Amino acid sequence: MRYLLTICLAAGLLTACRSTKKIQTAIAQKDTVAAATVTTSNESDSARAVHRVQTALDSNRIDFRSFTAKINVDYRDAEGKRYDLNANLRMIKDSAVWISVNAILGIEAMRMLITRDSVKLLDKQNKVYTARSIDYLQEVTALPLSLRTVQDLLIGNPVFLDSNIVSFSNTADAVNMVTLGRWFKTLLSLNTSDLTLQRIKLDDADITRSRTAELSYSDYEQRNNKRFATGRRINVVEKKKLDIALNFKQYGFNEEVSFPFSVPRNFKER
Repeated sequence: MRYLLTICLAAGLLTACRSTKKIQTAIAQKDTVAAATVTTSNESDSARAVHRVQTALDSNRIDFRSFTAKINVDYRDAEGKRYDLNANLRMIKDSAVWISVNAILGIEAMRMLITRDSVKLLDKQNKVYTARSIDYLQEVTALPLSLRTVQDLLIGNPVFLDSNIVSFSNTADAVNMVTLGRWFKTLLSLNTSDLTLQRIKLDDADITRSRTAELSYSDYEQRNNKRFATGRRINVVEKKKLDIALNFKQYGFNEEVSFPFSVPRNFKER
């Protein structure tokens, strides 16, 4: 069940809340994000460059009423075990996320329904039904997750950014911006030519755990006047490595969707 949440949310990455003082101490001792330097000629140019990036982030942000997708998932856990799965995803903005995960021969293994206040799971292989409050997402992933954050992760919008920008730089290949927030130090990399999101690097504030994670975005397609990344990759490194690749094979916006979720009588509740 834990690995299902990791796959579905693409978010089992870093630890939760730390005090501001501890974050600042951790950043000073463990700078896993290379320090970026402002390459513009003066402070005014720097402000304009940052504003351009923020405007691009707002412009490229994907808004939707509903979203559907079929996703190929290549998941390798910390023990090196590999899972090749297919997932069907349905979402209504600010309302629900429904995910069905199919294993070998297209047999449904699990089904998940996330709403504003609850998380429900059907483990069809073990015939187990689990119902929890939305806080269960934070308990399992140790992340400050909400329904909206989960939807942003799945749709490909930036997550865990903060308005406190500590560095900014331009290179030949990318525009880089580092923000320091309550939870993470975040490195954001955008494509130089069209300012589409290429990479998010998150550093854990807790130096005793030394965890770091990278989310990469590729294979963009134009749909509904928005650029959508059909290729995603999530890498998590602590003592062991976790690797997830998501390939969106089919997807659509603003279609009619339903969330079938019935509990068979022979399922045990846990």
